[in-house]
Amino acid sequence: MLMQELQAGPYTLPLARPLIMGVVNVTPDSFSDGGRFLEAGAAIEQARRLVGEGADILDIGGESSRPGAAPVPLEEELRRVMPVLEACVALGKPVSVDTYKPEVMQAAAAEGAAMLNDIWGFRLDGAFAAACAAAARGVALCIMHMQRDPQNMQREPQYTDVVVEVGEFLRGRVAAFEAAGVPRRQLVIDPGFGFGKTVKHNLQLLRGLPRLAAPGLPVLAGLSRKSTIGALTGRPPDERMAGSVAAALIAAQNGATILRVHDVAATRDALAVWTAYQQTEKT
Repeated sequence: MLMQELQAGPYTLPLARPLIMGVVNVTPDSFSDGGRFLEAGAAIEQARRLVGEGADILDIGGESSRPGAAPVPLEEELRRVMPVLEACVALGKPVSVDTYKPEVMQAAAAEGAAMLNDIWGFRLDGAFAAACAAAARGVALCIMHMQRDPQNMQREPQYTDVVVEVGEFLRGRVAAFEAAGVPRRQLVIDPGFGFGKTVKHNLQLLRGLPRLAAPGLPVLAGLSRKSTIGALTGRPPDERMAGSVAAALIAAQNGATILRVHDVAATRDALAVWTAYQQTEKT
């Protein structure tokens, strides 16, 4: 049975409907927005806009994880993220920080981040300990699957059964955190759409979301503007809103409880229609 609530810092988030996570990229090389929000002021204004459009959670990232992206030095990531995090926490919404560096995790948790979101699934040196320390303060942890690394993940990714293999990885990481004393109510799993997966793999994962959600944990789905949407629609990143919203609705239909998106208003409106339909169906 799916958990009814997610504990994220001081926030208790009901999971009766899919939550919308709005993306705030503080990077010069994001595939989705081309660095439009690199400066702190622009990123903070974008965060305010997303909250106004209906975002339930904000997700701040200071390092691009697109295929082939170069790593960002620690001090530079802190310089990008921390001023934006401080301002976003003041907006009164849970703020997630997308990072794999333990030092950034520690600083973010101290500054009021409600969630840590790690593309490596907290597997790199020091990340697991930093995540457990943050969780002891009530911070939620989003565990993502990625095959290989951002520089090599899209070089002919292969699976025997992508849903089974991703599910086994995520269940193993959840078990490790629970063994370390992290409450299940603070854990989220993410199959990592586009992270070491072909278009076919992503579609199989989308169809297999109910199986991934079987342990009862919230599932985050991040398909917004990704290359799979481009491959299916023939559109560049800034023209993929319709395809992204369609993918978000399919993810919600298949059990995703958090939708990580760039187009918050459009996703919110589509979910409003979908939710009304679901409620009518049950009466």
